[in-house]
Amino acid sequence: MQRIVNLLVIKDGKVLLLKKPRRNWYVAPGGKTDHGESVFEAGIREFTEETGTTPVNPHIKGLYTMLIKDGETVISEWLLSTLVAFDLDGVPYKENHEGVLEWHPVEALQTLPMAEGDRMNLVFAATQPGIQYGTFTYTEDFELLDHRLQTSQEVHPS
Repeated sequence: MQRIVNLLVIKDGKVLLLKKPRRNWYVAPGGKTDHGESVFEAGIREFTEETGTTPVNPHIKGLYTMLIKDGETVISEWLLSTLVAFDLDGVPYKENHEGVLEWHPVEALQTLPMAEGDRMNLVFAATQPGIQYGTFTYTEDFELLDHRLQTSQEVHPS
């Protein structure tokens, strides 16, 4: 199973997103984890490579199983970890080898073109407390077939 991580920076009511040229869909910067690398390390490394900036105090917001199916056959499966930070050091690139970086109001996550699972993931990450877990099942053309979501909140005993 492939492990990938994305990192959403939310600052001044805006989110930093990467517009990928293939479908003109938006994503949070991120990518594959390297062997032996923690999700935290990978998230910071991938974000820094893609934006030219460093996220400040990122933390986990979501863990998702992503499935691509052809009928009942699973074509691929990966684990997506989503991190969030509320600031960054530096000025983001305008463009990189992956696409164009743009700041958008948090509310735009509801309408910008993106995979529907990404939309649910990023809207939760930007607007809700706690951690979200889930499974998203897609066709090979990234049509969302099914999803299951759960959330948790950290509760300390009194």
